[in-house]
Amino acid sequence: MSFEQIKNYPFLGRLALFILTLGFFWLPFAVPIYYFLGVKDPNLTTIITMAILFVIFLFLVKFWGKYIYDNNQIFKFYGIVNSQKFFLHLLKGLLMGFASTLLLFTFESLWGWLVFQPPSMALFPLFFQGVISAIAIGFAEELFFRGWLLSELERDFSLGISAVLNSLIFAISHFIKPLSEVIRTIVTFPALLLLGYTLVSAKRSHQNLLGINIGLHSGLVWGYYVINVGEMITYTEKVPQWITGIDKNPIAGIIGLIFLSMLLYIIKLPNKD
Repeated sequence: MSFEQIKNYPFLGRLALFILTLGFFWLPFAVPIYYFLGVKDPNLTTIITMAILFVIFLFLVKFWGKYIYDNNQIFKFYGIVNSQKFFLHLLKGLLMGFASTLLLFTFESLWGWLVFQPPSMALFPLFFQGVISAIAIGFAEELFFRGWLLSELERDFSLGISAVLNSLIFAISHFIKPLSEVIRTIVTFPALLLLGYTLVSAKRSHQNLLGINIGLHSGLVWGYYVINVGEMITYTEKVPQWITGIDKNPIAGIIGLIFLSMLLYIIKLPNKD
């Protein structure tokens, strides 16, 4: 098997090879960490193992670009560039995502479905920790899903089919959990599909730069982090969770779907960038 042959594999073959290679290098680190730390501090275990996974992913992506596609600037090809426009897109997306989340909760408050309350911790560390965590999550997920994965899909499929498949894989990847949990939280699936499609559309409408994706994804996570970790809301339970969001997840309900649809509409408006 040569690198030239791998390039000509069908999408599923390349996907399987990439994921298996990633797992091959990650598991020797992850298994001992889970064994020694998993029970004592599961949160720390998750942070450490996911950080290691992402570092390995970055090296593998660099290797993949250089030896499979003969591209020494693979991150630039995926949409990560050191330019003013990239960072302006990131800031724009961050503000849009954060504002969208706050507007959703405000709308539910106006209908009497929840009440706001003072945060349980100081605002500065709450906002700072939230934005750092959110950008880390947004960067990692967008580089994988709308960077590497979308690029691989577009090599084999049309732009439309690639967008749908990317959204589908994105949604499915968030449902790797017990069947009982899948059934209980199934309302989240269409929201994740819609979010995935929105993020693909965002990239394509911003010169295929990932800044808008990273910002938008991070902004949504940041807004939810501030509200959730800061314990800033209490639901009145006047309506069922499938309306306001399963497990207090704002996109896991009908209102979340409506707001995501509005966000997609805004993203698809003509863009001057």
